[in-house]
Amino acid sequence: MQTEATPLFCDIMSAISMAKNSVFHQRARHINRKYHFIREALQEGVINMQFCRSEEQLAYIFTKALPKDRFKQLRLKLGVKPVSSLGEAVEK
Repeated sequence: MQTEATPLFCDIMSAISMAKNSVFHQRARHINRKYHFIREALQEGVINMQFCRSEEQLAYIFTKALPKDRFKQLRLKLGVKPVSSLGEAVEK
């Protein structure tokens, strides 16, 4: 069993507000029911939504086309090494 909520980092304040505030939820009733699982997980304490600035959003490396320098910066934060620095471990 999970002892504490898993942090879910989001860079969209309105999404966090909608998930946490039932007033916003009433305005978004047209959203398909399957998309409300985040709100339910938040209420049950399974997740904890936290704001993360776009500049710090590591997921962008997987979801966006990035300039080379930004890609390298995020890759470094994830601890992924470029293939050229692996040396003999890479088979050609």
